Amino acid sequence: MSSADTPVRVSGGAEAPLVVIDHVDKHFGELHVLKDISTTVARGEVVVVIGPSGSGKSTFCRAINRLETIDSGTITIDGTVLPSEGRELATLRADVGMVFQAFNLFAHKTVLENVTLAPMKVRGLSRKDAEARAMTLLERVGVANQAKKMPAQLSGGQQQRVAIARSLAMEPKLILLDEPTSALDPEMINEVLDVMVGLAKDGMTMIVVTHEMGFARKAADRVLFMADGRIEEEAAPEQFFGNPQSPRAKDFLSKILAH
Repeated sequence: MSSADTPVRVSGGAEAPLVVIDHVDKHFGELHVLKDISTTVARGEVVVVIGPSGSGKSTFCRAINRLETIDSGTITIDGTVLPSEGRELATLRADVGMVFQAFNLFAHKTVLENVTLAPMKVRGLSRKDAEARAMTLLERVGVANQAKKMPAQLSGGQQQRVAIARSLAMEPKLILLDEPTSALDPEMINEVLDVMVGLAKDGMTMIVVTHEMGFARKAADRVLFMADGRIEEEAAPEQFFGNPQSPRAKDFLSKILAH
């Protein structure tokens, strides 16, 4: 194992943040998409990331489990600095659930198989235990009666709820949700948001990139507003929506809340 693959433990007390993002920069060629990003996420905290298109929100989210590499800075999850590659990265990534805009379910596997695959392969659960956990989670997100179906037989809202159950099946320390409702028809959005609100109430640590301001108001502990690759403002929802401080946030809110 190279030294670059060796996880670095960072000392911290019992109340140390679950996620520490420290001076992170990211370029796509000439485009500087993340500019000196620093923030922390506490255990059990729900952080909602909002901002205009192209502000770096999804790149920020995807960098937290190294789906996007970073150019500089560090990302620490539960006291361990995220390695750039290797087995240790895979181990840490298993503790970070990810729910995508486009569901990303395995089309050739049933709903139940989608939810049991990773716990069996990565966590070493028996099929019986994995299926029991999967059915409990599918019941929790309201699609247990779809367990034997293929993803293509489900609505978009049902598929996204399966994707959330699949993420939960790994018992992650943190779930990242990257615009989880933006590919859904309007009538399907609330069924997914209701599941997310339930997770928030249950104390799941979540970082959610979304355009759903109602969810941000209802479920967020903190709103993180991004613009031009920077965190322009972060505050509790009532403070952010009621009295935004930065000109960019005021302008953004005036446009979206007017509709």
